[in-house]
Amino acid sequence: MEGHLLMSREELKRKSVLELVHTGRKTLVKAARDMELSYRQTLRVYARFVAEGDAGLVHRRRGKVSNRAYPRAFRDKVLRRYRERYKELECGPTYAAEKLAEEGLCIDHETLRRWLLEAGEWKKSRKHPAHRSRRERRARFGELVQMDGSHHHWFGREKGMACLMNMVDDATSKTLGLLDHQETTQAAMNALRRWIEKYGIPEALYTDKKNVYVTGREPTFEEQLAGENPLTAFGKACFKLGIEIITAHSPQAKGRVERSNGTYQDRLVKELALRRITTCATADKLLKDEFCDALNEKFAIEPREKEDCHRPLPKGLDLDDIFCYEEHRVVQNDWCIRYKNRYYQILADNKPLPKPKDRVLVRTHLDGRVALLHDGKPLAFRALTPKQLHRQRSQHNNDELRATAPPESRNTAKPAHDHPWRQGYSHMHAETSL
Repeated sequence: MEGHLLMSREELKRKSVLELVHTGRKTLVKAARDMELSYRQTLRVYARFVAEGDAGLVHRRRGKVSNRAYPRAFRDKVLRRYRERYKELECGPTYAAEKLAEEGLCIDHETLRRWLLEAGEWKKSRKHPAHRSRRERRARFGELVQMDGSHHHWFGREKGMACLMNMVDDATSKTLGLLDHQETTQAAMNALRRWIEKYGIPEALYTDKKNVYVTGREPTFEEQLAGENPLTAFGKACFKLGIEIITAHSPQAKGRVERSNGTYQDRLVKELALRRITTCATADKLLKDEFCDALNEKFAIEPREKEDCHRPLPKGLDLDDIFCYEEHRVVQNDWCIRYKNRYYQILADNKPLPKPKDRVLVRTHLDGRVALLHDGKPLAFRALTPKQLHRQRSQHNNDELRATAPPESRNTAKPAHDHPWRQGYSHMHAETSL
């Protein structure tokens, strides 16, 4: 055959082996072993080599279009749709293939990647990760849940940044997200509450060292007497539920949730843009209703052990009383307490009624409701405005003054100088005898 032949490395190897067979220096049995083929297949390959020479070793389909190839019109349609909708969002081939499938354009992500590379619409990116010691996954679902806040331009740079509270199970990579404006204590509580309502109470949380989760302050005098460690409001909620908080010393230590953040930053941003969602409330509803479940269906894996470490919520336990802010206040002499520049009057019909100088617990729920507790029992109270407080205390002071003032002396009229009472006894007796 005239011209040049393009042969693969495997075909060149077969050529050298079969030449030895052709010259009688190697048997077909040994040739089959060297080429890792069956004896019957070696017979067929050798027959083609004898009949056609080197060209008989070249694959018959080389240079021809595959029978399973997509039509050119379909390829042009896919690339055109990618340019129209997904290129501006910088969608990668994997995510773009999923979204195209939703539109009825089913294409394998690797095929799309190859088409985009050939069309100059996508560039290869090489990553050079630093060397890290691998930590084995936990064996059971709920044994350890990683938690982190991801600050990102979720709605585009012109809308500013928001924070995704992301929770990822270490054993299964199941994820749950909540979108809020900042990584606050309330956002962390709401995310953990959503996880508990869906899966149960996990054994431990793996977080960073932000003051939302742990505190570095010294214990107060009351905490020292009680032998308690200083806790944040989030830490108190976890302590009540029996959840251990483990802190990571680097972002790489909780790499599972960090990689999950990257998945959200890739997929959620594009999904929000495609749906034209621009508010945290609407985006969080999307996360809760369908987006997180779709991620778990695609990326979650089975744990090594089937046992679920999540504990059910105890009966009678109200999560509103767990996820809240708690502080102690001292009852004043007029049975009022002051909390955050507001005054609360403890009502007299409480039984038992706390005494002045007693300490009561002020519990502020996440929805703004305030509750007072004494010895673990709720107290009836009412909030006072500054005007009501001033009038009440003025009345209270007046009552105290009246109670301690000396009795008033009688103001009697003095009789006149010629009044009979001023006359002597003899004069009064003389008038009587007349």
